[in-house]
Amino acid sequence: MPVASLKTRRKKTKPVKSRQDYDSFKEFGGQLYTGMQVGRSHKWNYDKGVWQERKATPDQWDLTYSVIKRRAGKAPEGSGVPVGTGYHWFILSHQFVHKLNANDYSTAMTGIKFKIAHKRADKDTWNISEAAKRKLLIKMLKAFVTSLENEPEKTEVIPLNLEFQSKKYQGRAVPLFTTCANGICRDLDITLNDQHFGIIRCTKNGWRMTDVKPQKLVNTIGEQIALWYE
Repeated sequence: MPVASLKTRRKKTKPVKSRQDYDSFKEFGGQLYTGMQVGRSHKWNYDKGVWQERKATPDQWDLTYSVIKRRAGKAPEGSGVPVGTGYHWFILSHQFVHKLNANDYSTAMTGIKFKIAHKRADKDTWNISEAAKRKLLIKMLKAFVTSLENEPEKTEVIPLNLEFQSKKYQGRAVPLFTTCANGICRDLDITLNDQHFGIIRCTKNGWRMTDVKPQKLVNTIGEQIALWYE
């Protein structure tokens, strides 16, 4: 399948620049919502955090993670929610880990998160009860499992083996679940030679990756992904 066949034409939208735009009602898939527009993205820098984990079963670990995240850049003046707003998210993620030495591991994560609840800045309680949170989480997880079962196997991890400027690369492309349709995924998380490169996206203007140069390397990665879907 050529790269062009993976391209999608998206209607251009104006960036959210004000609180009024942020709070205005928008529509996606028949659902009304407020906040940042679907399709836009955030980039965050995380401070040195504390990740703690405890082995619960031979294959399960319980974990906690606490850290402050900081916006890479600045929010448009007057946009976003008021200071004091809270969110309760549930995260599903792949974590790829490689041992570097006796004490250090490289780690890269890619996945999705569901909004379970929110707390307004002028409120002391969440917008729904703990029982309602549980019911919503069960509903979301059931829908997610159904979507996985209905997707062909080619939405799984794609092995990468390529050469660029006399250097060999081996790694994987992990599809982002929510960008897959009819067995083809348009956004994938890239790791090459045990180094996390970031997300590659198939856009109407070709393959794109943030902070990865040169573009020819991005195109080479994208071409191999396109071949996988043929």
